[in-house]
Amino acid sequence: MNTPASPLVVEQTDGSSVRIGALVPLTRPGWVEAGQHLLAGLELAVGEVNDGVGIAGRPLELVVRDTAADPQRAAAAVDELARMGVAALAGEYHSVVARAAAARADALGMPYLCSSAVLDALTDQPTDWVARLAPAQSHGWQIYADFLLGAGHSRIAVASQPSVYWASGARILRDYLAPRGGAVIELDMRELDPAALCDELVENHATALLLLVGHPEPAVSIVKSVRHDQRLAEMLIGAPAGQPESAEWAKLLGDDGAGVPFLRYLPEHLSPLGARVGTALRERLGEAPSFVAFEGYDTIAVLADVLRSHGADRSRIAESWPRVAVEGTRGQIKFSRTPGISVWQWAWPSVQVVDRDPAEPDRIRILHTG
Repeated sequence: MNTPASPLVVEQTDGSSVRIGALVPLTRPGWVEAGQHLLAGLELAVGEVNDGVGIAGRPLELVVRDTAADPQRAAAAVDELARMGVAALAGEYHSVVARAAAARADALGMPYLCSSAVLDALTDQPTDWVARLAPAQSHGWQIYADFLLGAGHSRIAVASQPSVYWASGARILRDYLAPRGGAVIELDMRELDPAALCDELVENHATALLLLVGHPEPAVSIVKSVRHDQRLAEMLIGAPAGQPESAEWAKLLGDDGAGVPFLRYLPEHLSPLGARVGTALRERLGEAPSFVAFEGYDTIAVLADVLRSHGADRSRIAESWPRVAVEGTRGQIKFSRTPGISVWQWAWPSVQVVDRDPAEPDRIRILHTG
C-alpha cells in the first residue's frame, strides 16, 4: 500500500455519523441520467443501513459531490472530502474521471470503492487503496466482440472521438478481433460529419458500426443518418458503452434507437435481494433502474459491511478489500488481484449484450451473455 505523500489536515466532526464521500456526474457534460441512477442506488442503500442499526449505532452519511465528468473537478473533490474526514470514497461513472479520482485517492491514502467506471488502467501503478465493482473494459468489450463475431460481423467500423476510454475500447476490439479474422476500421468523428461517415461505411464495406462517441451528440445524429441511408439498410449499429439504455436515447431516437446492442452488467435473473432492490429503485427513479443503480446499491452494501467489521479507520478499510464477501444485488462480491488490473477487482459481475426490442422499444432483449 502506498503511503500518503503528506498528511492532510482533517476537519473535526462531532462523531455523530460515519461519512462516505460520493462522486457522481449530476450536470453536463456528464452523463446526468447515469449519475442520477448511481446516486439513487447509493442513497437507497444508505437509507436501508440507517433504518437498521447504522454502523455500530452511528448513522451512515453520504456526502455527495458532482463531478460533471471533469477529472480536475473530481480530484479537487477527493481533496475536499478527505479534509472533511470521510471514511471512504464511492461512486463515479465516467472512466476518465474515476481514473483521476483513483490517482488522488491513492496519493492521499483514501480508500475508494469505484462503482461503475471500467477503464482497465484505473491507476498507473498497483494500489491497495482502490477497489472496483464494475468489470474491466477488456473483459466486457471482449464479450461484446464475441457477440459481433457470432452474429457474422468481421468488418467493424468504429466512429470515435478523442478519449482515453474510447481509444482503449478501440484497441481492445482490434487486438481481440484481428487473430479471429476480424478487422476494425477507425473513423475519426473530428474529421467526418454523419453524412460523410455513411460514405466511409459504404466504401469500407463495413457490416457493423460501433458508436465510440458522446451521448446525445454526436451519437444521435449518427444513428439518424445511418438509419435513413438506404445503402446501409443492413448495417448493425452498436454502442458497447451503453448509451441506448438511457431513457433520453429512446426519447430522442424513437424506433431508430431500437436494435442497437449495448453492454449491461446484470444477471439474467435477479436474486430475491436484487428483485427487492430493483422494485425500490424503480419507485425512487420513476423508471426502470439501469445496472448503474444496482452498482450504486452494491457499493454501499460493501462499504457498510466493511465499516461494521473494521471500523472507519482508512487504512483498515483498504486492508479489508481481499477479505470482503458480501451478497450484493447481482451475486456475491469478492475482490481479487486480476492480471492487467491495478486495483482490487470483483471478477466478475454478470455481463450481457442487450438491445431495445425493435418490436417493443421499451423492452430490453438479451442477445448474448458472458
